[in-house]
Amino acid sequence: MILTETDDIKKKRLFKIAYGLSIFTIAYNIIEGLVSTYFGFVDDTLTLFGFGVDSFIEAISAIGIAYMILQIKRNAYNTKSKFEKNALRITGYSFYILSAGLLISATINFLSGSKPQTTFWGIIISCISIAVMIFLALWKLQTGRKLHSEPIIADARCTIVCIYMSVVLLLASGVYELTHFAYADIIGSVGIALLSFKEGKECFEKAKSDKPCSCGCNKNY
Repeated sequence: MILTETDDIKKKRLFKIAYGLSIFTIAYNIIEGLVSTYFGFVDDTLTLFGFGVDSFIEAISAIGIAYMILQIKRNAYNTKSKFEKNALRITGYSFYILSAGLLISATINFLSGSKPQTTFWGIIISCISIAVMIFLALWKLQTGRKLHSEPIIADARCTIVCIYMSVVLLLASGVYELTHFAYADIIGSVGIALLSFKEGKECFEKAKSDKPCSCGCNKNY
């Protein structure tokens, strides 16, 4: 497949956007992770602390996508399939780690019966996260679909899981502030953990695919 100059320019612009979104995702998740783990520790809020750890895990996925995009550019798209499969595996492992972290956090919450001092910061952080992640997920999905890129679409799905996590954090924090019931988020956390595992499994299945290129190109590009 030989692309016209206009098509080539569009491809490069889309990859630049995808790379920029990945860099922003990395930076945001690191900051969110630091803030969430700090307030989670200070306020004895396991849900918020776990949410912060999840943010660091999401940064791993974004690093994989950013690395993949850079390698595609450096190699003139000749080995895109190899790097995309690596990115899918990284995202898959991130989903598995996220799932395990959620299950461990839910178990700790259930067994300890500990109650946080306050969940005010959980409400604030979750609201900000929901807004930011919806914006990122939609833009990543749009970019990934235009490029026909499974790793970028998988990264968008990882971002969507972050939205679910943020909603659980918001509900758990809100319910606690109103009722002081400590276990409101356990069922939701388990549900998200199962969803994360399913998404991780799908990433590995796509990585095993023998399709020549998931970005709608071939070695002539």
